[in-house]
Amino acid sequence: MNRRNFLKVVGATGAMVAINPSMIDQKLYGDTGMYKAYERVQLVDGNGAPIKASKLKKETNYVFNYPHVGTPALLLNLDDATATDVKLKSEDGQEYLWKSGVGKKRTIVAYSAICSHQLSHPTPNDSFISYVQKSKKTMAYDKAGIIVCSSHLSAFDPKAGAKQIAGPAPQPLASIVIEVGDDDTIWAVGVLGSDRFHEYFKSYKPELKEWYDGPRGAKKLVKISAKTVTMNEYSKEIIQY
Repeated sequence: MNRRNFLKVVGATGAMVAINPSMIDQKLYGDTGMYKAYERVQLVDGNGAPIKASKLKKETNYVFNYPHVGTPALLLNLDDATATDVKLKSEDGQEYLWKSGVGKKRTIVAYSAICSHQLSHPTPNDSFISYVQKSKKTMAYDKAGIIVCSSHLSAFDPKAGAKQIAGPAPQPLASIVIEVGDDDTIWAVGVLGSDRFHEYFKSYKPELKEWYDGPRGAKKLVKISAKTVTMNEYSKEIIQY
């Protein structure tokens, strides 16, 4: 199985400790530095069939909810391989390494679709945050092929752990740690980085009531499988500047 590892900077010596998310006891569900393990969940399509890594369309926004029922995430199959061992830092100064994308060509990545600036995110009505294909243009940055939050033009590099590269966002998007199985299936196993979920649940109570029967329903953990669709299917309108 193609697994995602990452490194955490620990202690005054700055030693790097290698951690494999799948090797962390899932029963603990505890924080391990900047990584938190959640239920191992399979990504499936609208009919419940497994999503296959080799069938993902290039540079297409896919959306699934993980690790909570009400927290949307982006799944992308980029045009070429990601960077490796990217050093990232949260807003409060915690450092961690994003290892790379997954799949045979290291092109598949997943990130929280909740912007790290003011928590803009996809809803069934619209989405102000999405990946902008390389062939398009964006006001947020001089090059496309990036994730852009059109609310305030924050930009993130999906090939480098969603590192912030423009705009007011103070930190990277949280990474959804995924694995590709030997049978080409895709699994979400945890979250790496500062996720902002707590602020999200607190800030969007009316919206969460409309779509998930309130924050309590939205906070439920996804189990077994996560429905994965294109953003055009998930949101009625996609706003890109």
